[in-house]
Amino acid sequence: MQKLPKGTFPWGEQASGDKVALGAMTYGFDLNPEDERLLRGPVPDKALRWAADAVGPGSHVRLAEPLAGGMSSAVHALDIEDGAGQIHELVLRRFVRLDWLAEEPDLAEREATALRLVAGSAAPTPQLVAVAADAVLMTRLPGQVEWDPPLRKLAELLPLIHAMPTDAALPEYRPYRIRSRRPPVWAQRPEAWLRGIELLDGPAPTDERLFIHRDFHPGNVLWRDGEVTGVVDWVNASIGSPWADVGHCRVNLADELGQDAADRFLELYREVSGRQDPYHPYWDISAAIGGLDTDADTAPSPADEQFLQSAISNLQSQRA
Repeated sequence: MQKLPKGTFPWGEQASGDKVALGAMTYGFDLNPEDERLLRGPVPDKALRWAADAVGPGSHVRLAEPLAGGMSSAVHALDIEDGAGQIHELVLRRFVRLDWLAEEPDLAEREATALRLVAGSAAPTPQLVAVAADAVLMTRLPGQVEWDPPLRKLAELLPLIHAMPTDAALPEYRPYRIRSRRPPVWAQRPEAWLRGIELLDGPAPTDERLFIHRDFHPGNVLWRDGEVTGVVDWVNASIGSPWADVGHCRVNLADELGQDAADRFLELYREVSGRQDPYHPYWDISAAIGGLDTDADTAPSPADEQFLQSAISNLQSQRA
């Protein structure tokens, strides 16, 4: 399975409190030198001037540091001093992969739209500062990623997100495109992969149309002293079923903490949301193999395959 759809661009403070890149997981992928320069290299002067101008007249960038974790865009922490001497702690995301922009040229505006919508949420979120054709400037939140977070508090975020108003500018939910229609070469249960691919060729099991984060998991939530300080990375926000967020979080929890944590999260989400309708394994399968391509051949993930097999088994049990 291609890991990229499960990836993230987390940002916040390190445990020391320094406003620099989090030591975020990259899901088994190391950047090659070309990508390192593209995503972690210095911010072009033109982009820095644009960010400073967005803060106000007389502003200038005091600090620009790359943030670790993202593989699809260049994300930097900026400290910008305005004309009155006040420091603004911001995040600049630049969409620098031309192949991605060719397929989705509206990524920046899409994230800006999502940030405008969640500005009224009870969940802490970055505030939009400015948007350009290929960049988004937003406020930087305190806190750090916890890969073993309090699961109830994690689950409590989802009803807050799903209560946000939708917007026609947001895309409809769809599984990440499957680019390889065969199991990875390392697969021990190839029949599970083939059944999952077949299922995703069909329609989603519900036509709900609520606001969803679309990339919700522990790597996109910031914490301090056991409390949530931010939910970040809104570029994938969509209109669809809340169960899509549950499944996406479950596969990440299973990968990091095991299947029991994923199942406990589902139980807690039911408690905090009040939903008692059946949970369709489609959402686990979509999260587990969405984005499948040949890169999966070089990134064995037994935990993901085990999660997928569990979802297929649950699907068969429901249909028995």
